[in-house]
Amino acid sequence: MPYTAEISRTNPGCFIFLVDQSASMSDPMESGETTQPRAEVVAGAINRLLTELSVKCAKEEGVRDYFHVAVIGYGHNHVGSAYQGVLAGRDLVPLSEVANNPARVESRTKKVPDGAGGLVETSVQFPVWMDPVTNGGTPMTRALGYADTLVRNWVDTHPSGFPPIVLNLTDGESTDGDPTSAAIGLASHATADGPVLLFNLHVSGTGGAPITFPDSEDQLPDTYAKLLFQMSSVLPSHMRSYAASQGHRVGETTRGFVYNADIVSIVEFLDIGTRATELR
Repeated sequence: MPYTAEISRTNPGCFIFLVDQSASMSDPMESGETTQPRAEVVAGAINRLLTELSVKCAKEEGVRDYFHVAVIGYGHNHVGSAYQGVLAGRDLVPLSEVANNPARVESRTKKVPDGAGGLVETSVQFPVWMDPVTNGGTPMTRALGYADTLVRNWVDTHPSGFPPIVLNLTDGESTDGDPTSAAIGLASHATADGPVLLFNLHVSGTGGAPITFPDSEDQLPDTYAKLLFQMSSVLPSHMRSYAASQGHRVGETTRGFVYNADIVSIVEFLDIGTRATELR
C-alpha cells in the first residue's frame, strides 16, 4: 500500500507550498462579510497552517521535526523562498526552526463564544512567516521546476520515506508556457512509499460555489481549470477518508484539486492536503 510510511524524526515528511505572487493576486475575494485581496487570504491561510503544524508536532521537549517545510513564491522575475525574517532565502526548513522563527507575531482580534449564545472579541497572537506579495506575471513552469529540484534532492536522501507533498496555490494561467511537462516531471519522482503528490488550488475570479476535490473534469468550466485538474495527483486513501469525514463526496479517482476557491475551501484544501500518516 503506498502512502503508508510512518513519519518520524528520523524519517520526516516534506511539504512544499508554491504561492502565486502575480499582480492579479491583489484582486479581492469575498467570503461572507469579508473582502480581502487574494494574496492576503492565501498568506493568512499558510501562516495559520504553519502554526497548526507546529502545535500538532509539539511535545514536552519542544516541536519535533516530523516535517521539513518550504514556502516558495513565484511572481515578477522571482521564484524562490517566500519566508520573511530569519528564514528569508531558505527553502526546506525543519519544522522546529519554522516554529521558533516567525518573522513577527501580530495581535489580531477574533470573535469567540461568550457562553451566553453570543460572540465577544478577544485578542490572539498570530505568528507571521510570509507576507502577501503581488507583482508581475505567473511563472508557474519555473516554480514547478524549482520544486522539482527540492523534491529530487529530498527523495535521494529519504528514499523510504513518505513522498513529498507539493501544494500549488494560484489564481491564473501560467505566463511562462504550458506547465504540464514540468508537473509530470515533478510527480514522476518517488520514494519506496509512492510517487510525489502534487495538489492544485485555483483561486478563480469567477462566481459560483467552489468545486472541491472533483473526480473528473466534466464540471470544470474552462481549459485552464481542466489543465490544473489533470496536473493534480489522485488523493491517497487516508486523505480521501478525511475529506469524506469533512463532508466532501470522494471516490477512488478524486484528485487534490479545488476550483474557484473561497476562504473556507482554501483552509480545507491546506488541511486535507497536509494530512499525513501516523507520526511516531
